[in-house]
Amino acid sequence: MDTIFARGPSLLSRLILASLLSLLLIILDHRLDSFSTIRLYLNSLVSPLQYMANLPGQMLNQASSAVTTQRELLEQNARLTRQNILMSEEIQRFNLLKKENDRLRSLLGSPVRPGVRKVVAELMAVDNNPYSHQIVINKGTIHGVYEGQPVLDDKGIVGQVMQVGTTTSRVLLIADVTHGVPVRVVRNDVRMVASGSGQLSRLSVNHVPHSTDIEVGDVLVSSGLGDVFPEGYPVGEVTTVVRDETRPFAVVRAKPAAQLDRLKHLLLLWPKDAPSEPVATEEQRKDV
Repeated sequence: MDTIFARGPSLLSRLILASLLSLLLIILDHRLDSFSTIRLYLNSLVSPLQYMANLPGQMLNQASSAVTTQRELLEQNARLTRQNILMSEEIQRFNLLKKENDRLRSLLGSPVRPGVRKVVAELMAVDNNPYSHQIVINKGTIHGVYEGQPVLDDKGIVGQVMQVGTTTSRVLLIADVTHGVPVRVVRNDVRMVASGSGQLSRLSVNHVPHSTDIEVGDVLVSSGLGDVFPEGYPVGEVTTVVRDETRPFAVVRAKPAAQLDRLKHLLLLWPKDAPSEPVATEEQRKDV
């Protein structure tokens, strides 16, 4: 039985008719620009939908840009921090040479000392023992660290490595009472030993005769004796000189050049004849 919906032209006829009408409208629009106003209204009506459709993509792009920018800033900050501490080590040496230029002109004319290998390390932990000043850094034997290795920050000598693990090392600070650094006064080359006082803000210079030419404000640098600390790196500045004839020696105290109470990035130095890169053993590779 035929229904009302089955009456009328066939589907093929409808398709042909619709195609002809579409072609006619396209020709009229192209030739006469008859539907520009209608198209304008249709575009205005559809534009909010287009914005809504593009909104998720725009939000993802902005979020991706923000994450990328933040990551780039963090990488740039880390890179600049490493460059800063590496350059500070060079500045320490150059500043010393500048101060001694007139007095050590012959030394400046000698061959330049080859650059030593340097690696930046980060502070991992601080020893809680109030009677000992030690820290832990994130470099170990796989990085070539060895016991007795000198450690610096961007101001001066911090201490030396006392224990080495595979990926971490323990550093004894110059403020520890068991630590001593052979030093000399930049002004007159008087040599002595700066020892830890147990306080991060003070060093003690022991066994200084009353006749020794040392004054408040004198800069102490490593003398190179003992083959632990290279010569010429800042150790401290003299803050107190007390000459009491009732005592066998003068009381001399100094302020450390390094900021021992706010360490973060440190610098490890190798001897000039050390290899450029450490060679890890098979057992060390397995431990990593």
